[in-house]
Amino acid sequence: MSAALMLLAGTAGAQGAKPLTRCAPDAVVSATVCMDKYEASVWRVPASTTINKSLVAKIQQGKATAANLAAGGATQLGVSGNDYAPCASTGQNCTNDIYAVSLPGVKPSANITWFQAQVACKNARKRLPSNAEWQAAVVGTPDPGPDNGTTDCNTQSVFTTVATGSRSSCVSTDGAFDMVGNLDEWVADWVPVPTDCPNWGTFSNDAMCLAGASTLTPGAAALVRGGDFYLFGSSAGPLAVGGDLTWDANGLVGFRCAR
Repeated sequence: MSAALMLLAGTAGAQGAKPLTRCAPDAVVSATVCMDKYEASVWRVPASTTINKSLVAKIQQGKATAANLAAGGATQLGVSGNDYAPCASTGQNCTNDIYAVSLPGVKPSANITWFQAQVACKNARKRLPSNAEWQAAVVGTPDPGPDNGTTDCNTQSVFTTVATGSRSSCVSTDGAFDMVGNLDEWVADWVPVPTDCPNWGTFSNDAMCLAGASTLTPGAAALVRGGDFYLFGSSAGPLAVGGDLTWDANGLVGFRCAR
């Protein structure tokens, strides 16, 4: 494993790999994965292979700060609309262009397709987490009731996201913030396009929107997790799950990366 990732996982032996004990500064340890601490903000880095090569290196090492990004002239995307072009919705023309960064105190980026999110993670030498990895990392995040507007998970904030990490109680046992509410989060897994939201019945009051697979809608869906600021209270939560079209870009869905 790369030393730049600051992973002390060791090498596989007779009993398998040693436990992961340390991650880059922008991530937390979750089982065998380094999960980003914050929902991703996506940045366009000019001259990423020349003048700003060192800035890209900091992003890829999980060490980039807001000040570093400002000094390099980077521009945050996806806050007020789908402004990722020339990075296309298909993920083409995105290499060396957009980078996913795990930063506190910024609005997370939305309005992004699954393909763009995947490349933004890849450019940062990360990836989208699997559904199972996401589920492991969310453990301990409070299952929302009312949103007090200050410390609880952002599930009732008058139709808007809040800054990453600003809701101090909305944190998992592993230390990942905002996995419930704020934005739904793309994960790696694809599913048939769902058409119905039957919920979990008596098992949970979190949203469960994976029923009624469509054979008519073109394209595929990918899982989105955690719920968002639009779900109002108890429908968001650690078990909240749905399937969005991989080519859809809207203001309710963002993502976080893993290594």
